[in-house]
Amino acid sequence: MTTAPSTPEAILLVGGKGTRLRPMTVNTPKPMVPAAGVPFLTHQLARARAAGVEHIVLATSYLAEVFEPYFGDGSSLGLHLEYVTEEEPLGTGGAIRNVAARLRSGPDDPVLIFNGDILTGLDIGALVDTHRSTGADVSLHLTRVTDPRAYGLVPTDATGRVTAFLEKPQTAEQIVTDQINAGAYVFNRSVIDAIPADRSVSVERETFPGLLAAGAHLQGMVDSTYWLDLGTPQAFVRGSADLVLGRAPSPAVPGRCGDRLVLDSAFVARDAKLTGGTVIGPRARVGAGARIDGSTVLAGAVVEEGAQVSDSLIGARARIGARTVLQGAVVGDGALVGPDNELRDGVRVWCGADIPAGALRFSSDQ
Repeated sequence: MTTAPSTPEAILLVGGKGTRLRPMTVNTPKPMVPAAGVPFLTHQLARARAAGVEHIVLATSYLAEVFEPYFGDGSSLGLHLEYVTEEEPLGTGGAIRNVAARLRSGPDDPVLIFNGDILTGLDIGALVDTHRSTGADVSLHLTRVTDPRAYGLVPTDATGRVTAFLEKPQTAEQIVTDQINAGAYVFNRSVIDAIPADRSVSVERETFPGLLAAGAHLQGMVDSTYWLDLGTPQAFVRGSADLVLGRAPSPAVPGRCGDRLVLDSAFVARDAKLTGGTVIGPRARVGAGARIDGSTVLAGAVVEEGAQVSDSLIGARARIGARTVLQGAVVGDGALVGPDNELRDGVRVWCGADIPAGALRFSSDQ
């Protein structure tokens, strides 16, 4: 009898279009947008490797050609990476099934599966151990949230076995648990092979409910350490800052945790102030007297003198004019926001846009 490997191989789902994160995903797939100085995917790969995973298959689709030139075969991270591209969108279940031929596992072996837009402190080894010790067909990472209305609920019994999958609740009576699907799973390989091939399949809406109805054992493991869905610009900026501040764990942060992270070849004026986990990307420039808090400034961007930037994301090669105020704003790659503008509350400036000096002013009573 063969002994199962101590840590299974993994599938990373990185095919999404990142629509909610636009304009940052116009030129870059969401997992490749830098968080704490490196593509977000780097943090996921590094955490998987730290948990003992060695073989990972990336399920790609949108801008698929970007991934392999950057990560190659994965050897620089101590991994063996393979890439499979969907020609047509296949959904989460279809994407998992589409990469099955690249897996090395036997039918009864576990396979880790991660969504490519979740920043989490999940104990990966504990999820695998739970899967093996309970004899489950599928195990799910569950986390508890204060307001679960935006998520699908996953109630469990006293042993942690999943009892139902409930769509987003609309009323207080429908909120029967605060446990939600946190986007990391362990599947037995045989379950992956049973997913229909060559069509779109949702694991959340089709695979999991179907398995439950057929009497399969689906196990939940609640791990409420750090968890954040990076699907929106506000969440992405927060996640990057939390990585820099050390609130979210990652062995891939290129520097010591602290109030700021300034990448090599960036220039920051001596009297500029960077706080709250701010990241200044390579070749970016921050002018005299600028104040940047909890924000990400990507490669080659310029923040001119006296600008005030908070909780914002500034794209590659963008320029923020002198004395301009950004609060909770997103500025796309190559955009120009002239001096003396004020952008707040989720305003998004598209890639390559040109906003003249003083053209936009915002106050809360407008």
